[in-house]
Amino acid sequence: MESPGKQVTNRDVTERLAFMSRLLEVAGSDRYRIGAYERAARQVERLPLPVAGLDEEELTRVPGIGVKIAGQIREIAATGSFRELNDLQTAVPGSLVELLDVAGVGPRTLRVLWKRLGVRTVEDLAQAVEGHRIRALPGFGVKKEEMIKRGIRQLRRKSDRMTRQQAEAVLASARALLPRGGYAVAGSYRRGSSTVGRIEIVAIGDRSTFLHRPGTAADGVAGESAEETVLFVNDAELNIRFTDPERCGTALLCATGSRGFLDRLGAVAQKQGYRLDRNGLADSATGKLQTFESEEEVFAFLGMATIPPELRENRGEVELALQHALPDLVDLHEIRGDLHAHTTSSDGRQSLEDVAEAGDARGYEYIAVTDHSSRMSPDALAKQRVEIERVNRRHVCQLLAGSEVEIKSDGKLGYSNKVLADLDLVIASVHTGFSQDQDTLTRRVLTAMENDHVDIIGHPTGRLLGRRPPYAIDLVRVVAHAAETGTALEINASPHRLDLEDIYIWHAKKKGVKLAAGTDAHRIGEFSNMRYGVMLARRGWCTASDIINTLSLSGLLEWRS
Repeated sequence: MESPGKQVTNRDVTERLAFMSRLLEVAGSDRYRIGAYERAARQVERLPLPVAGLDEEELTRVPGIGVKIAGQIREIAATGSFRELNDLQTAVPGSLVELLDVAGVGPRTLRVLWKRLGVRTVEDLAQAVEGHRIRALPGFGVKKEEMIKRGIRQLRRKSDRMTRQQAEAVLASARALLPRGGYAVAGSYRRGSSTVGRIEIVAIGDRSTFLHRPGTAADGVAGESAEETVLFVNDAELNIRFTDPERCGTALLCATGSRGFLDRLGAVAQKQGYRLDRNGLADSATGKLQTFESEEEVFAFLGMATIPPELRENRGEVELALQHALPDLVDLHEIRGDLHAHTTSSDGRQSLEDVAEAGDARGYEYIAVTDHSSRMSPDALAKQRVEIERVNRRHVCQLLAGSEVEIKSDGKLGYSNKVLADLDLVIASVHTGFSQDQDTLTRRVLTAMENDHVDIIGHPTGRLLGRRPPYAIDLVRVVAHAAETGTALEINASPHRLDLEDIYIWHAKKKGVKLAAGTDAHRIGEFSNMRYGVMLARRGWCTASDIINTLSLSGLLEWRS
């Protein structure tokens, strides 16, 4: 419940309504009621004006909000919650909702586990798995139990690493606490890793001055050495290394890593008679120290091109830097459009007009509208195409009529070839049947690539960072077949997916497979996630020519044909 005097935001209202929807699912309510709260939550999130300031009559004019929910929104505005939600929370333990984050546990499954086995917490669920009680339930079996076991393991590992979005939130919270003399974020975050453990920071200044700043001690500072401090923010660990301006170059280089890269770079320095550490380059014979204010100076001193942080994984980048032959990595400004977006026609929370406006604001030439085939009939898809043509007359950014078509468990696609042939762009994705064995699941994707109308395979491993592991798929076979069929593989830029992983992007590039960066945007604000896709592409050594959405609109359509 909101504290007295705190202004209730649209996000607060959205979260309460969405939470009600999830509790109703667990309670086994009818789909109509569940859907009503889902729709209302989407509408509130999209509204440009604060709902807390609207009366019930004004609220009922918003599509998807009826009289009952309008009254409940007014309750939220006044108290932070509403009576029916509070009553339902009494009947349905709140800990149950957390179990929906376990892979393999949906609302129906959770209701059975709760009612039949008394499962209320993750520990209850783990004990039920270990006691083989889940497999004994009608309709469950050994495979279901093993899937839930893997889901529990994945959930427990969730706290070990942060998504990049979570790391950004930690850094934003820590900004006021960080040294004022200037600092740079290093470590795996700077290298563009999909997930981040401890956040490394290199700061210019003196540790003793930092420790005596007002309020710092109360924020969880613990000293490690004369030059380091550990700061805890939102349960995340930030390791701050202090350095002088003249030593900043090597300090940042060493704090960025990776270990394998630094070992290889150290070997290059050793051949030239130097020892590398974060203080600088010391002459191996005399101990005389060479210091550097920037990383570029370090690389230049060793006779190398500057290696971008995303490449520092000891995959041959040091050798190429010595030859001044590093690839010209793709940059965000080279992206001309987004190839994966959803609207209210399926599970998105933005209209076609919203998408086009977002594209205009970003200077895009095009955005592909790719709503789910599982949620749109062919007739609805045809109507959407007509509406896209109308919207395109009003905008510079052109919407492409596409679809994210389902690759069904039997390998068939969600639409007929006749329907697919009329689309501008087709993404084929797996959203069901994750428990199939590797060969079966892989063959599903290979079969989809053989369809002439399929342009892109979406989020190829199906992973959700910290929530769902990749499904069993042989990506080596997928990449090889993509090279044969000319199908692009998606780099899904959602910070919750970041799928493909960089090593497979690198492998696909080597095989001549094209990549497609898409945000999988369901809301307007998610189009900015393209930066994560470009980050992954850079980690995979991609140049602009490897990414199809660096093409102009005419070039993209020509590639597709």
